[in-house]
Amino acid sequence: MNIAFFLLPKEQVAFLKTNSTVRQALEKLEHHRYTAVPVLDDKGRYSETVTEGDLLWTIKNTPGLNFETSHRFSISGIKKERLIKSVYINAQMEDLLSLIATQNFVPVVDDHDVFIGIVRRSDIIEYCSNQLFAIKGLRFQNFPLHDIN
Repeated sequence: MNIAFFLLPKEQVAFLKTNSTVRQALEKLEHHRYTAVPVLDDKGRYSETVTEGDLLWTIKNTPGLNFETSHRFSISGIKKERLIKSVYINAQMEDLLSLIATQNFVPVVDDHDVFIGIVRRSDIIEYCSNQLFAIKGLRFQNFPLHDIN
C-alpha cells in the first residue's frame, strides 16, 4: 500500500517556521490542541518537531523565559528531547509503521525534503482496525471512551 493514501496534506497541517518564537509555538499548540507540531525551514523543508515537553523544559530551565517574555525567544534554541523522523512519500509501509509505533505522527517529505504533510497514528490504527474487523465480517466503530469515576 502507498503511504500517500494516509497523507494529511500540508494545507491541513499546523506547522511552525524555524524562526518562530516560543510564544508562537505555545499559541499554535493551544489553539489546535496538539502536543507536537512540525517545524519547517524557509524553503519549506521539514526541520524538526517541537513538543509540549520541549517547551515546558525550556521554560523551566531558561532564566528569564516565561510566558510574558516568550515572544523574545526563538524555538531554534529549544533542546529537543526526541527526534521525530520523517519518511519520503515513496517509502515502504514497513518504514512508516516502524515510526508510527513510537510517534503520534510521521512527517512526509518529497524527494527534495520539502514537507508535504503528515501521517497520523490514529489514521493507521483506524485503517488496521477496519481491515481486522472486515476479516472477521464485522464493522469497526469508534465508540466514545467513558471516564471511570
